[in-house]
Amino acid sequence: MPILLSIFYFFYFAVVGVYIIFMPKVLAMSGYSASDIGIVFAAAPLVRFILPFAFIRGLKIDAKTFNLALLIMLVSSLSFYFSLDNFYKLLFSNIGIGIGLSLVLPYMEVISLEEVGKQRYGKIRLFGSVGFVLVALVLVKFLSSPIIALNYFLIATFLTAFVAFIIVKNCHGKKEKEAKEIVNDISLFKDWKLWLGLTLMQVSFGSFYNFFTIYETDFGISLDMTIYLWSFGVVAEIAMLYFQGRFLKNNLLLILHITTFASAIRWFLVYLFPQNLVILFFSQSIHALSFALFHSAAISYLYHTYKHKALAQQFFSGITYGLGGFLGALIAGYVYEVYPRELFLSSTLFSLLAFGFLYLHSKKINNL
Repeated sequence: MPILLSIFYFFYFAVVGVYIIFMPKVLAMSGYSASDIGIVFAAAPLVRFILPFAFIRGLKIDAKTFNLALLIMLVSSLSFYFSLDNFYKLLFSNIGIGIGLSLVLPYMEVISLEEVGKQRYGKIRLFGSVGFVLVALVLVKFLSSPIIALNYFLIATFLTAFVAFIIVKNCHGKKEKEAKEIVNDISLFKDWKLWLGLTLMQVSFGSFYNFFTIYETDFGISLDMTIYLWSFGVVAEIAMLYFQGRFLKNNLLLILHITTFASAIRWFLVYLFPQNLVILFFSQSIHALSFALFHSAAISYLYHTYKHKALAQQFFSGITYGLGGFLGALIAGYVYEVYPRELFLSSTLFSLLAFGFLYLHSKKINNL
Protein backbone atom coordinates (compact mmCIF):
# COMPACT_ATOMS: atom_id res chain seq x y z
CA MET A 1 0.00 0.00 0.00
CA PRO A 2 2.78 2.55 0.70
CA ILE A 3 3.96 2.11 -2.90
CA LEU A 4 0.49 2.79 -4.29
CA LEU A 5 0.12 5.84 -2.05
CA SER A 6 3.50 7.15 -3.21
CA ILE A 7 2.42 6.74 -6.84
CA PHE A 8 -0.84 8.55 -6.12
CA TYR A 9 0.94 11.55 -4.60
CA PHE A 10 3.41 11.61 -7.48
CA PHE A 11 0.71 11.86 -10.14
CA TYR A 12 -1.69 14.03 -8.11
CA PHE A 13 0.89 16.75 -7.63
CA ALA A 14 2.04 16.36 -11.21
CA VAL A 15 -1.55 17.36 -12.10
CA VAL A 16 -1.29 20.29 -9.69
CA GLY A 17 2.05 21.27 -11.24
CA VAL A 18 0.64 21.40 -14.76
CA TYR A 19 -2.42 23.26 -13.52
CA ILE A 20 -0.81 26.06 -11.54
CA ILE A 21 2.47 26.46 -13.46
CA PHE A 22 1.46 25.99 -17.07
CA MET A 23 -2.32 26.42 -17.44
CA PRO A 24 -2.17 30.21 -16.94
CA LYS A 25 0.38 30.34 -19.76
CA VAL A 26 -1.90 28.14 -21.87
CA LEU A 27 -4.74 30.63 -21.41
CA ALA A 28 -2.44 33.52 -22.24
CA MET A 29 -1.32 31.71 -25.40
CA SER A 30 -5.01 31.25 -26.23
CA GLY A 31 -5.63 35.01 -26.11
CA TYR A 32 -7.17 35.53 -22.66
CA SER A 33 -6.47 38.74 -20.75
CA ALA A 34 -4.87 38.83 -17.32
CA SER A 35 -8.19 39.70 -15.69
CA ASP A 36 -9.91 36.77 -17.43
CA ILE A 37 -7.19 34.41 -16.26
CA GLY A 38 -7.48 35.73 -12.72
CA ILE A 39 -11.23 35.14 -12.63
CA VAL A 40 -10.90 31.64 -14.06
CA PHE A 41 -8.27 30.58 -11.55
CA ALA A 42 -10.13 32.11 -8.61
CA ALA A 43 -12.89 29.54 -9.15
CA ALA A 44 -10.97 26.52 -7.83
CA PRO A 45 -10.02 27.89 -4.38
CA LEU A 46 -13.55 29.24 -3.89
CA VAL A 47 -14.98 25.81 -4.66
CA ARG A 48 -12.42 24.31 -2.31
CA PHE A 49 -13.70 26.59 0.44
CA ILE A 50 -17.42 25.96 -0.16
CA LEU A 51 -17.34 22.15 -0.49
CA PRO A 52 -16.79 21.17 3.18
CA PHE A 53 -20.01 22.93 4.18
CA ALA A 54 -21.92 20.64 1.82
CA PHE A 55 -20.88 17.70 3.98
CA ILE A 56 -22.27 19.42 7.08
CA ARG A 57 -25.57 19.75 5.22
CA GLY A 58 -25.80 16.01 4.60
CA LEU A 59 -23.47 15.02 1.77
CA LYS A 60 -21.64 11.82 2.76
CA ILE A 61 -17.86 11.38 2.68
CA ASP A 62 -17.61 7.82 1.39
CA ALA A 63 -16.21 5.74 -1.45
CA LYS A 64 -19.19 6.55 -3.66
CA THR A 65 -18.60 10.30 -3.32
CA PHE A 66 -14.88 9.76 -3.81
CA ASN A 67 -15.39 7.82 -7.05
CA LEU A 68 -17.77 10.51 -8.28
CA ALA A 69 -15.04 13.07 -7.58
CA LEU A 70 -12.59 11.01 -9.66
CA LEU A 71 -15.11 10.98 -12.53
CA ILE A 72 -15.66 14.75 -12.27
CA MET A 73 -11.90 15.27 -12.30
CA LEU A 74 -11.48 13.14 -15.43
CA VAL A 75 -14.38 14.71 -17.32
CA SER A 76 -13.22 18.21 -16.40
CA SER A 77 -9.65 17.57 -17.56
CA LEU A 78 -11.03 16.26 -20.86
CA SER A 79 -13.37 19.25 -21.20
CA PHE A 80 -10.41 21.66 -21.40
CA TYR A 81 -9.87 20.49 -24.98
CA PHE A 82 -13.31 21.87 -25.88
CA SER A 83 -13.46 24.96 -23.69
CA LEU A 84 -10.38 27.02 -24.56
CA ASP A 85 -12.36 29.02 -27.10
CA ASN A 86 -15.05 30.19 -24.65
CA PHE A 87 -14.62 31.96 -21.31
CA TYR A 88 -17.72 30.50 -19.66
CA LYS A 89 -16.99 26.94 -20.76
CA LEU A 90 -13.47 27.41 -19.45
CA LEU A 91 -14.78 28.70 -16.13
CA PHE A 92 -17.06 25.68 -15.83
CA SER A 93 -14.13 23.33 -16.55
CA ASN A 94 -12.11 25.01 -13.79
CA ILE A 95 -14.98 24.66 -11.33
CA GLY A 96 -15.14 20.96 -12.18
CA ILE A 97 -11.44 20.39 -11.71
CA GLY A 98 -11.63 22.35 -8.46
CA ILE A 99 -14.38 20.05 -7.17
CA GLY A 100 -12.46 16.92 -8.16
CA LEU A 101 -9.10 17.91 -6.76
CA SER A 102 -10.63 19.30 -3.56
CA LEU A 103 -12.50 16.09 -2.75
CA VAL A 104 -9.80 13.60 -3.69
CA LEU A 105 -6.79 14.78 -1.69
CA PRO A 106 -8.33 15.09 1.82
CA TYR A 107 -9.87 11.61 1.50
CA MET A 108 -6.50 10.17 0.51
CA GLU A 109 -4.75 12.02 3.34
CA VAL A 110 -6.93 10.14 5.84
CA ILE A 111 -6.08 6.83 4.19
CA SER A 112 -2.37 7.68 4.26
CA LEU A 113 -2.44 8.52 7.98
CA GLU A 114 -4.40 5.34 8.70
CA GLU A 115 -2.17 3.09 6.62
CA VAL A 116 1.32 4.44 7.36
CA GLY A 117 0.90 6.73 10.39
CA LYS A 118 2.06 10.30 10.93
CA GLN A 119 5.73 9.36 11.37
CA ARG A 120 5.99 7.65 7.97
CA TYR A 121 3.57 9.99 6.19
CA GLY A 122 6.32 12.35 5.01
CA LYS A 123 8.23 9.57 3.22
CA ILE A 124 5.08 8.88 1.19
CA ARG A 125 4.08 12.49 0.65
CA LEU A 126 7.51 13.56 -0.64
CA PHE A 127 6.78 11.77 -3.91
CA GLY A 128 4.19 14.47 -4.54
CA SER A 129 6.92 17.10 -4.41
CA VAL A 130 9.04 15.00 -6.76
CA GLY A 131 6.15 14.74 -9.23
CA PHE A 132 5.54 18.49 -9.05
CA VAL A 133 9.19 19.30 -9.80
CA LEU A 134 9.64 16.71 -12.54
CA VAL A 135 6.58 17.75 -14.51
CA ALA A 136 7.73 21.36 -14.32
CA LEU A 137 11.24 20.51 -15.56
CA VAL A 138 9.97 18.26 -18.36
CA LEU A 139 7.03 20.30 -19.61
CA VAL A 140 8.96 23.58 -19.70
CA LYS A 141 11.15 22.03 -22.42
CA PHE A 142 8.23 20.98 -24.62
CA LEU A 143 5.51 23.60 -24.07
CA SER A 144 5.25 24.99 -27.59
CA SER A 145 1.46 24.91 -27.89
CA PRO A 146 -1.57 24.66 -25.56
CA ILE A 147 -2.39 21.12 -26.73
CA ILE A 148 0.87 19.77 -25.28
CA ALA A 149 0.03 21.02 -21.79
CA LEU A 150 -3.51 19.67 -22.10
CA ASN A 151 -2.14 16.25 -23.06
CA TYR A 152 0.12 16.17 -20.00
CA PHE A 153 -2.77 17.33 -17.85
CA LEU A 154 -5.14 14.63 -19.09
CA ILE A 155 -2.60 11.80 -18.81
CA ALA A 156 -1.56 12.78 -15.29
CA THR A 157 -5.23 13.12 -14.23
CA PHE A 158 -6.11 9.70 -15.64
CA LEU A 159 -3.18 8.03 -13.84
CA THR A 160 -4.09 9.81 -10.60
CA ALA A 161 -7.70 8.65 -10.81
CA PHE A 162 -6.71 5.09 -11.73
CA VAL A 163 -4.31 4.66 -8.80
CA ALA A 164 -6.69 6.38 -6.35
CA PHE A 165 -9.57 4.09 -7.39
CA ILE A 166 -7.44 1.00 -6.75
CA ILE A 167 -6.31 2.27 -3.34
CA VAL A 168 -9.83 3.05 -2.13
CA LYS A 169 -11.27 -0.18 -3.51
CA ASN A 170 -8.63 -2.37 -1.87
CA CYS A 171 -8.06 -0.81 1.53
CA HIS A 172 -10.84 1.54 2.52
CA GLY A 173 -14.09 -0.10 1.49
CA LYS A 174 -14.18 -2.23 4.66
CA LYS A 175 -14.32 0.95 6.77
CA GLU A 176 -17.26 2.57 4.99
CA LYS A 177 -19.92 1.35 7.39
CA GLU A 178 -17.94 2.52 10.39
CA ALA A 179 -17.24 5.92 8.77
CA LYS A 180 -20.91 6.56 8.06
CA GLU A 181 -21.77 6.18 11.72
CA ILE A 182 -19.41 8.92 12.90
CA VAL A 183 -21.21 12.06 14.09
CA ASN A 184 -19.73 15.41 13.08
CA ASP A 185 -17.76 16.71 16.06
CA ILE A 186 -16.09 19.65 14.29
CA SER A 187 -17.05 23.09 15.55
CA LEU A 188 -15.40 25.99 13.74
CA PHE A 189 -16.75 28.44 16.30
CA LYS A 190 -15.64 26.46 19.33
CA ASP A 191 -12.11 26.03 17.94
CA TRP A 192 -12.01 29.34 16.05
CA LYS A 193 -8.51 30.24 17.26
CA LEU A 194 -7.15 27.01 15.79
CA TRP A 195 -8.86 27.41 12.42
CA LEU A 196 -8.09 31.12 12.18
CA GLY A 197 -4.43 30.45 12.94
CA LEU A 198 -4.19 27.73 10.27
CA THR A 199 -5.92 29.98 7.73
CA LEU A 200 -3.74 33.03 8.43
CA MET A 201 -0.68 30.88 7.82
CA GLN A 202 -1.89 30.26 4.27
CA VAL A 203 -2.80 33.93 3.81
CA SER A 204 0.87 34.71 4.53
CA PHE A 205 1.85 32.51 1.58
CA GLY A 206 -0.13 34.67 -0.86
CA SER A 207 2.88 36.93 -1.49
CA PHE A 208 5.18 33.97 -2.06
CA TYR A 209 3.04 31.82 -4.33
CA ASN A 210 1.77 34.65 -6.49
CA PHE A 211 4.48 37.32 -6.49
CA PHE A 212 7.85 35.92 -5.38
CA THR A 213 9.17 35.63 -8.96
CA ILE A 214 7.94 39.11 -9.89
CA TYR A 215 9.21 40.60 -6.61
CA GLU A 216 12.72 39.20 -6.95
CA THR A 217 13.14 40.00 -10.65
CA ASP A 218 11.98 43.56 -9.95
CA PHE A 219 14.87 43.79 -7.48
CA GLY A 220 17.35 42.69 -10.15
CA ILE A 221 17.58 38.96 -9.42
CA SER A 222 17.68 37.09 -12.72
CA LEU A 223 14.83 34.80 -13.72
CA ASP A 224 17.19 31.80 -13.82
CA MET A 225 18.40 32.50 -10.29
CA THR A 226 14.82 32.94 -9.09
CA ILE A 227 13.99 29.49 -10.50
CA TYR A 228 16.99 28.10 -8.59
CA LEU A 229 15.55 29.66 -5.44
CA TRP A 230 12.20 27.98 -6.08
CA SER A 231 13.90 24.64 -6.73
CA PHE A 232 16.03 24.90 -3.60
CA GLY A 233 12.88 25.42 -1.55
CA VAL A 234 11.34 22.24 -2.99
CA VAL A 235 14.54 20.29 -2.26
CA ALA A 236 14.39 21.48 1.37
CA GLU A 237 10.72 20.45 1.46
CA ILE A 238 11.52 16.94 0.21
CA ALA A 239 14.33 16.54 2.75
CA MET A 240 12.03 17.55 5.61
CA LEU A 241 9.26 15.21 4.44
CA TYR A 242 11.74 12.34 4.51
CA PHE A 243 13.19 13.04 7.97
CA GLN A 244 10.24 14.64 9.77
CA GLY A 245 8.98 11.47 11.44
CA ARG A 246 11.14 12.04 14.51
CA PHE A 247 9.69 15.53 14.96
CA LEU A 248 6.07 14.39 14.68
CA LYS A 249 6.54 12.16 17.72
CA ASN A 250 6.51 15.32 19.82
CA ASN A 251 3.86 17.92 20.72
CA LEU A 252 2.10 18.75 17.45
CA LEU A 253 0.82 22.13 18.66
CA LEU A 254 4.36 23.09 19.62
CA ILE A 255 5.48 22.21 16.10
CA LEU A 256 2.76 24.46 14.71
CA HIS A 257 4.02 27.28 16.94
CA ILE A 258 7.60 26.78 15.77
CA THR A 259 6.74 26.56 12.08
CA THR A 260 4.50 29.62 12.02
CA PHE A 261 7.11 31.68 13.87
CA ALA A 262 9.84 30.38 11.55
CA SER A 263 7.68 31.49 8.61
CA ALA A 264 7.52 35.00 10.03
CA ILE A 265 11.32 35.03 10.18
CA ARG A 266 11.47 33.73 6.61
CA TRP A 267 9.23 36.44 5.17
CA PHE A 268 10.98 39.13 7.21
CA LEU A 269 14.35 38.10 5.78
CA VAL A 270 12.97 38.36 2.23
CA TYR A 271 11.61 41.82 3.10
CA LEU A 272 14.92 43.04 4.56
CA PHE A 273 17.30 41.46 2.04
CA PRO A 274 15.54 41.01 -1.33
CA GLN A 275 18.86 41.17 -3.22
CA ASN A 276 21.11 39.11 -0.95
CA LEU A 277 21.34 35.64 -2.50
CA VAL A 278 22.90 33.98 0.56
CA ILE A 279 20.05 35.13 2.78
CA LEU A 280 17.47 34.36 0.09
CA PHE A 281 18.70 30.76 -0.17
CA PHE A 282 18.64 30.52 3.63
CA SER A 283 15.06 31.85 3.67
CA GLN A 284 14.10 29.23 1.08
CA SER A 285 15.56 26.50 3.28
CA ILE A 286 12.93 27.47 5.87
CA HIS A 287 10.33 26.15 3.40
CA ALA A 288 11.11 22.81 5.04
CA LEU A 289 9.49 24.16 8.20
CA SER A 290 6.90 26.61 6.91
CA PHE A 291 5.37 24.21 4.37
CA ALA A 292 6.46 20.58 4.83
CA LEU A 293 6.57 20.28 8.62
CA PHE A 294 3.65 22.68 9.14
CA HIS A 295 1.42 20.74 6.74
CA SER A 296 2.23 17.35 8.25
CA ALA A 297 1.82 18.61 11.82
CA ALA A 298 -1.49 20.32 10.97
CA ILE A 299 -3.16 17.34 9.30
CA SER A 300 -1.82 15.02 12.03
CA TYR A 301 -3.15 17.27 14.78
CA LEU A 302 -6.59 17.46 13.15
CA TYR A 303 -6.56 13.69 12.57
CA HIS A 304 -5.98 13.00 16.27
CA THR A 305 -8.25 15.82 17.53
CA TYR A 306 -11.50 15.06 15.71
CA LYS A 307 -13.45 11.82 15.40
CA HIS A 308 -14.76 12.76 11.95
CA LYS A 309 -11.30 12.56 10.42
CA ALA A 310 -12.30 12.81 6.76
CA LEU A 311 -14.39 15.93 7.33
CA ALA A 312 -11.55 17.49 9.35
CA GLN A 313 -9.23 17.07 6.36
CA GLN A 314 -11.90 18.50 4.04
CA PHE A 315 -12.14 21.59 6.23
CA PHE A 316 -8.37 21.92 6.42
CA SER A 317 -8.17 21.80 2.64
CA GLY A 318 -11.17 24.07 2.09
CA ILE A 319 -10.75 26.73 4.74
CA THR A 320 -6.98 27.05 5.00
CA TYR A 321 -5.82 26.37 1.45
CA GLY A 322 -9.07 27.43 -0.18
CA LEU A 323 -10.18 30.57 1.64
CA GLY A 324 -6.69 31.33 2.96
CA GLY A 325 -5.15 30.96 -0.48
CA PHE A 326 -7.85 33.08 -2.09
CA LEU A 327 -7.55 35.91 0.45
CA GLY A 328 -3.77 35.68 0.37
CA ALA A 329 -3.68 36.19 -3.37
CA LEU A 330 -6.09 39.14 -3.24
CA ILE A 331 -4.32 40.87 -0.36
CA ALA A 332 -0.87 40.31 -1.88
CA GLY A 333 -2.03 41.78 -5.17
CA TYR A 334 -3.35 44.90 -3.49
CA VAL A 335 -0.24 45.34 -1.32
CA TYR A 336 2.12 44.84 -4.26
CA GLU A 337 0.23 47.39 -6.32
CA VAL A 338 0.18 50.07 -3.59
CA TYR A 339 3.17 49.25 -1.35
CA PRO A 340 5.41 46.89 -3.37
CA ARG A 341 8.41 47.19 -1.04
CA GLU A 342 6.32 46.06 1.95
CA LEU A 343 4.91 42.92 0.28
CA PHE A 344 6.74 40.42 2.47
CA LEU A 345 6.39 42.59 5.55
CA SER A 346 2.65 41.97 5.23
CA SER A 347 3.35 38.22 5.03
CA THR A 348 5.43 38.51 8.19
CA LEU A 349 2.51 40.08 10.03
CA PHE A 350 0.09 37.35 8.91
CA SER A 351 2.50 34.64 10.07
CA LEU A 352 2.86 36.32 13.46
CA LEU A 353 -0.92 36.51 13.76
CA ALA A 354 -1.11 32.80 12.88
CA PHE A 355 1.44 32.06 15.61
CA GLY A 356 -0.53 34.16 18.09
CA PHE A 357 -3.89 32.48 17.49
CA LEU A 358 -2.38 28.98 17.56
CA TYR A 359 -0.64 29.85 20.83
CA LEU A 360 -3.97 31.07 22.30
CA HIS A 361 -5.60 27.82 21.15
CA SER A 362 -2.92 25.77 22.92
CA LYS A 363 -3.43 27.81 26.11
CA LYS A 364 -7.14 27.04 25.94
CA ILE A 365 -6.42 23.31 25.49
CA ASN A 366 -4.02 23.29 28.44
CA ASN A 367 -6.60 24.98 30.67
CA LEU A 368 -9.30 22.42 29.99
